[in-house]
Amino acid sequence: MKLHCEVEVISRHLPALGLRNRGKGVRAVLSLFQQTSRSQPSARAFLLISTLKDKRGTRYELRENIEQFFTKFVDEGKATVRLKEPPVDICLSKANSSSLKGFLSAVRLAHRGCKVDIPVSTLTPVKTSEFENFKTKMVITSKKDYLLSKNFPYSLEHLQTSYCGLVRVDMRMLCLKNLRKLDLSHNHIKKLPATIGDLIHLQELNLNDNHLESFSVALCQSTLQKSLRTLDLSKNKIKALPVQFCQLRELTNLKLDDNELIQFPCKIGQLINLRFLSAARNKLPFLPSEFRNLSLEYLDLFGNTFEQPKILPVIKLQAPLTLLESSARTILYNRIPYGSHIIPFHLCQDLDTAKTCVCGRFCLNSFIQGTTTMNLHSVAHTVVLVDNMGGTEAPIVSYFCSLGCYVNSSDMLK
Repeated sequence: MKLHCEVEVISRHLPALGLRNRGKGVRAVLSLFQQTSRSQPSARAFLLISTLKDKRGTRYELRENIEQFFTKFVDEGKATVRLKEPPVDICLSKANSSSLKGFLSAVRLAHRGCKVDIPVSTLTPVKTSEFENFKTKMVITSKKDYLLSKNFPYSLEHLQTSYCGLVRVDMRMLCLKNLRKLDLSHNHIKKLPATIGDLIHLQELNLNDNHLESFSVALCQSTLQKSLRTLDLSKNKIKALPVQFCQLRELTNLKLDDNELIQFPCKIGQLINLRFLSAARNKLPFLPSEFRNLSLEYLDLFGNTFEQPKILPVIKLQAPLTLLESSARTILYNRIPYGSHIIPFHLCQDLDTAKTCVCGRFCLNSFIQGTTTMNLHSVAHTVVLVDNMGGTEAPIVSYFCSLGCYVNSSDMLK
């Protein structure tokens, strides 16, 4: 039985000697094999660790020689086997999780002296070809080269499948738990599976030039919140992004060019790490009020259908406030947790899309709406001209929770 993964063998004597381990695994093939002899008719079980530099490998006896297993992160392809003699920790990473579980089960049986009911390897040097499974990057740019008869190498960290005519995301890609960069550009994908959010290490996702019409709430609330840094949704058919999109707060680079966007998410100011934003050639009539909270290095909004600011404000004040409005303001101002398991789903939607007054408070249906222009240099160091006339200003909507807030902020609407 063999396992392909990265391995680091750490001596527990190093700290006592004032030394450190390398802290980095190497690509290896782990083999479980048994050996018998005339003097010892019962089989002895060994773990053989082979690397490219040492194809014959280093072997470790297993029977009654394992002090402890560490399997807390086995679903992420990680585990550690602590041996008694020699006193080392064998740290495994970047393994296929199901293969790792099966391998560890066999190692446990070997440690107990039990018979292993699965085929065990023979003590022979590992061939160089076996290390091909450690491929970390694969680029496919034509339909004829696309893998159909075999799986993608589980160790891939960068996968590009462009110009392959894909109409959906290949579910085999979603088993690549080490994937950090996924490029599906120039295909015909119409919908994204929520399970993309299970790629816990995914940092870059390129969906440029597809047929997407939306970006699901499920993806916005997945583990992508912690990992995703770069997202390219250019050249699709997206008209709007959900307000939950702004929960992807690790995003630094966002490309939305050549879509059909009619608005940005109202909470876009929550993307506090965003530095590069490009949304050229869309249908944006104005920017949301929280756009002012961004701090960008580069901004491109060229070719949008920005409207001229309206002279008169839209007044939707309610007096007295409804119970719904008053309750919503209280919940949001005091940051009281809420969710569909506590209150009805439609009320959660109302709270998620509440407007933010210039004073920092919130409003739902009772507000004054005004529009003005803002110089985009106030939120970005480098600004691509908004139009062919050399302009760098764009209309922005502001909300006021009361007449007092509107009067106090009237200067900003001039």
